[in-house]
Amino acid sequence: MDEFTPIGFNTFARFLCPSYIAVYPYCLKRKESLPILSSKMKKRIVRYLKHIGLTFLILGVIGVLFGLYHGAGLHYGDNPMMMDWDKEGPYVFYTSDSLLQVNYIKGNKDDGFYLEQENHPLDSSIPSACYFPLDSSYFDFSIETDFKTPISTYNDQNKILAISDIESAYKTFRDFLINSKVIDKNLNWTFGTGHLVLLGDFVDRGFSTTQVLWFIYKLEQEAEKKGGCVHYILGNHELKNMQGNYESASLKYVHLAAILERQQNELYASNSFIGKWMASKNTLELINGNLFVHGGIHPDLAKTDLDLDDINEIGRRNYYKPFYPSTEKSQEQLLLSTHTGISWYRGYYKDDLTEEQIDMGLNKFNARSVVVGHTVQSKVNRKYGGKVIGIDVQHPKDYHKNWPNKKSEGLLIEGNKYYRIFANGEKEEI
Repeated sequence: MDEFTPIGFNTFARFLCPSYIAVYPYCLKRKESLPILSSKMKKRIVRYLKHIGLTFLILGVIGVLFGLYHGAGLHYGDNPMMMDWDKEGPYVFYTSDSLLQVNYIKGNKDDGFYLEQENHPLDSSIPSACYFPLDSSYFDFSIETDFKTPISTYNDQNKILAISDIESAYKTFRDFLINSKVIDKNLNWTFGTGHLVLLGDFVDRGFSTTQVLWFIYKLEQEAEKKGGCVHYILGNHELKNMQGNYESASLKYVHLAAILERQQNELYASNSFIGKWMASKNTLELINGNLFVHGGIHPDLAKTDLDLDDINEIGRRNYYKPFYPSTEKSQEQLLLSTHTGISWYRGYYKDDLTEEQIDMGLNKFNARSVVVGHTVQSKVNRKYGGKVIGIDVQHPKDYHKNWPNKKSEGLLIEGNKYYRIFANGEKEEI
C-alpha cells in the first residue's frame, strides 16, 4: 500500500490503543499503513471502550445526584390553563381624582380581552373577589385603604408558623395553610392569636402572583379580627418587582399590563393599591425572641447604631430605588446592597462565619435565633447551634410538575420548641 488510508473499526481503535498511538506518527511520516488489528487486540479495545462508557455513566450519576442535592430538577407537564386570564384581578389603581379604579380582565386570547372597570371613593369599603382558574375557585375580601405600617417587635408568646419563598404558587400556599390548620377549607382564619410569618419571595417564577398577594391581604384582615397577625416580610423578589426588575416574572404579567393599558412597572408602583400596601411592610421583625428576615444579618450590621425601626424605615424609604454600589460607604449601602443587604445576604450558607459572628447579630437585637429564607435548603433545618433556621425549600408549582416531586415545608415555633412542619400538617421537632 503506497499511502496511509486507515478506515473503519481499525482506524478508530488505533487512536484508543496506546501502542498504536506510539507507532502512528512514525507510520504517518513514512506513508505506511498500520498493521490490521488482531482479534485479541480488538477485544482489549472493546473492554477499554466499555470502561470509558462506565466512567461517563458514573460521572453522569454523580452529576445528577449533585444537582438534586443543590435543588436542581426537571420541569414538565405545563398546564395550558396558565394562559386562562378570564376574571383575572382585581388590579386596583389610585386615580388623579381621588378615586380607586378597580379592574378585572375578562375574555380570552381567541375572542379578545376587555376590562370590567369601576371607580370607588377612597374612603369606601370595596367588596372584591379573586378567581383562581386551575380549580375554578374564588376567595372574597374587602379592599380597605386605611392599612397601617406594622410594628417591628412583638412579644406575646403566641405560636408562630413561618413559610418562605412560595414564588407565586397560590394553590400550594393555600393547601399548606389548610393542612397546617391556619385556615379551614373555606379559607377562614383558624389560627387564633397566632403569628403567620411570610418570609418573602411570594412573587415571581409562577402564574399566580395576583392571587397570592390578594390572599395575603385577605388573611391579614381576617387574622386581625381574631387577634392574630400576618407578617409579610418583603424579600428581594418583592423589591425587584417594585423596582421594575422583572427578569424572574412570568411573561403573563407583561401581557396583562398591556390589557390594562399600563406598563408592567405600574402593577406594583406607588399608585397601585397592592404596591402601596406592599410598600408599607417591613423587612425585619422580632417576634417572641426570634428574628425574621428574608436574607440575613451581615456581621457588620451589628457594628452600627441602627435598631429595628431604623432598619425598616430605611428599607421603606428605598423600596422603589434600585440599588447600585456607591463610592461613598454608608449604613444604607450596607442595608440595601444586593450582597450584604438584609433581603439579599446569603452569608449563613455561603460564607465561613463563626458562631461569634452569628451571636453579634443576635445580641444586637436581643434575639435567640434568626429565621431566614432566600437560600434554598433541602429541608427546614437549624445550624450554628440552632441559632440560624433556614426555611426556604422548593415548593410545588401551580401549573407544572417537577421531577423529583417537591413538597412544601414550614417552621412552627411553640414557646422554646421548633418544629419542621410538613405539607400534610405533620410536624417533627428540630
